[in-house]
Amino acid sequence: MLGVVFVAVDAAQQHGRAVSGRPVAFPLINLLGGSADCADFMKTASGTASLDGRGISPDRYPGTTITVTAAPGNPVTDSSGRFSGTGCGPWVQLPALKAGKHTLEIRGRSADFTVSVDYALTVAAPGAA
Repeated sequence: MLGVVFVAVDAAQQHGRAVSGRPVAFPLINLLGGSADCADFMKTASGTASLDGRGISPDRYPGTTITVTAAPGNPVTDSSGRFSGTGCGPWVQLPALKAGKHTLEIRGRSADFTVSVDYALTVAAPGAA
């Protein structure tokens, strides 16, 4: 899964390496809360994604119970521990990317919260260091 970036107004630009041979999954925008929170969130949740300039269709997940093991100082809860909640949002799942350089654009919105991230990804050839 790609790292999550929280952006209120400005776009974020990220550079990174994707693991060769592994599928890629990421939310356009997502929420972890209660069932009622997800129902409200999904009323306005939308977004787009493109890989190397080609649009990608997201799947909508209206609410699934998930368990999270949080690391200390994380940007969501700021504390460590294990907790459960309802996760929801439009997500994209892609097969493993071919070796080389890729651009991934993610745009998401729900109510007054917006995400805008551009990734410059490099996928190493299998067996390359």
